[in-house]
This record gives sequence, structure tokens and C-alpha cells, in this order.
Amino acid sequence: MEKLRVAMIGLGMAAGHHARALLDLADQVECVAAFSQTEARRHAFATQYPAIPTSGDLDAIFSNTKIDAVLILTPPNSHLELVERAASALKHILLEKPLDISLDRSEHIVRVTEEAGVLLGVALQNRFRTAALQLDTIVRSGRLGDLVEASVAIRNWRPQSYYDVEGRGTRARDGGGVLLTQGIHMIDLLLSLAGTPVEVASYGRTTAMHRMETEDLVTATFAFENGAIGTLNATTCAYPGLPDRIELIGTRGTAVFNGDTLEVVFMDGTRESVGGEKSGSGAGADPMAFGHEMHRALLQDFVDAIRKGTPLRVTGEDALKAHRFIDAILTASR
Repeated sequence: MEKLRVAMIGLGMAAGHHARALLDLADQVECVAAFSQTEARRHAFATQYPAIPTSGDLDAIFSNTKIDAVLILTPPNSHLELVERAASALKHILLEKPLDISLDRSEHIVRVTEEAGVLLGVALQNRFRTAALQLDTIVRSGRLGDLVEASVAIRNWRPQSYYDVEGRGTRARDGGGVLLTQGIHMIDLLLSLAGTPVEVASYGRTTAMHRMETEDLVTATFAFENGAIGTLNATTCAYPGLPDRIELIGTRGTAVFNGDTLEVVFMDGTRESVGGEKSGSGAGADPMAFGHEMHRALLQDFVDAIRKGTPLRVTGEDALKAHRFIDAILTASR
């Protein structure tokens, strides 16, 4: 079978993890171009990843019929237009989170790809953590029983210098603050495990710790259709950054996912632990301070979906659920 031919569009913060994942899967995937409109970024990328050709010609990527898929890694406010071009060129898409800066634009992205018949994968790579995969298996098996509480804590740290980058933390470029930029990873994971809440109450703030347009601190409570309740705390004010955490309380046991570890205690006296790969979290001042193993698993899932027709673990519709929940939290806080 010929290798899947892909192109990277955008060489910003996330590009390195995707590039390393592509190189790990070089027996299955060939990255034929890595695009940036900025010469300095192309030069820096080429220096670090000489095996991947760089390009300043976006039109050539979209017109190249030998390119099967594109990885869109640009700022959120550019996603819709790039997805439209990729879909019209019948190229499958792996899109960095969030889908876009608004729910309307995000819904349009999913609709465009469905109409074109191309796959849309989304870089919500926390689904591929070893502990998260095991927790998903346990929940789906019914071993926790019916959920009565499902809560998530995203206590990150970002210094002011992070928000001093032009456009960072603005509605125009990023679409939001801690929820859409940092929290969406764990929100997606929570919803995949517990379902979507039907009622939400919340507070959102921009604290004195940051000069930024959007929120850096949110606390929410919510209820699910079966009567279960939950809480969310998301912030970029928690120095030096704590591991992300999900707690699930069921009628047959309790599960605590904490960064790279999982501890589950069942009422029948049994326990289950997953030690995790210690890949780092990105919860601190360096958002990319974690290994690329999850990106490699994400990319493998994307390649298998194209080559073998297996279902994507994270779809555009999954990402929309997270976007809608974030919208509900922010609306409630207002």
C-alpha cells in the first residue's frame, strides 16, 4: 500500500509535536510539504526537521492532487476558510482544536466536510492518554454503574508573557480564553465519558493576574439527563500548573483520572490502577511541555480511518459537543 501523502499548514506552537508524530509513522505517511507564510518559521522548522520539505505556496498544496490530507495547525480564526479549501479539493483534514472561534463557524466546518465526503479529525489528543483509554473502557463496560457525579478540574498556569503574544486570549483570534484554548481538551474527555449536561450554572472572570480580553477563571456546576451532577473548574492562574483531573462517582465505584494516572476503586473490593506514561501535561508555563506520543496515536487513528475505514476516535461532531457546552457555560456566566 502506498504511503498516505499529507501536508502541514501552519508552523506555530503545535507543529513540532505533529512533525515528530509524522516522522514516527514514516512507514505509513509521507509529509510532502510544511507550509508557513513566514520565511523565518519555515527556516526554523527546516532546521529542526530537515526530512520534511517546507513551502510558502499554499495554492500549490491545495491544487496538488497527490496530497491526500492536510493537517491544519493555524490560529483558530483561520480554520473555516482553510477547511473550505481543503474540502473543495477533496482532501481529508486533521484540524487543531478548537474548530474555530465561534459556534456558527464551527458548525459550518463540520457541515462542509460532511457535504464534501472528507474525514474531519480533531486534535483533542487527551483521548489517547493511556489512563484515559482505560477509563473509557471501564465506563463503557458498566463496571462503575450509573454515574451520579462527573467533575473536571483544569488548573493550568500561564504567565502574562503568554498573553502578550499578539492575538492570544482574544475573541478575534482565539475565540475565547481558558475554556476554548486550554479547557477544551478535558471538557471533550469528560463529555466522552459522562455524556452532555442539560443544565448549567457558572461564574467566569478575568482576574487581576492577567491582562487579557477573555476569561482566565471559570467555575461551573451542571446536571445530566439521568440526574447526575458535576462541577468544572478551569483556570490559567494556578501556579505552577497542576495535573488535569476528572473524578467519576458511580453506583458501583469511583474513578480518579489525574494527569497520567488512573485509580479506580470498586464496591466489590477490587481496585484498578494505571501508572501512565509520564509524558508531561503542558499545564505550566510551557504549553507544549509533554511528549508527542498522544499526537502519534491521534495521527495513527486518522491514518487508519482513511486507509481502513475505522471510526475516528474524535470526530467533528464530538468537538461540536465541547464547543456547545463551552458556549452554555459562558452564556450562563453572563
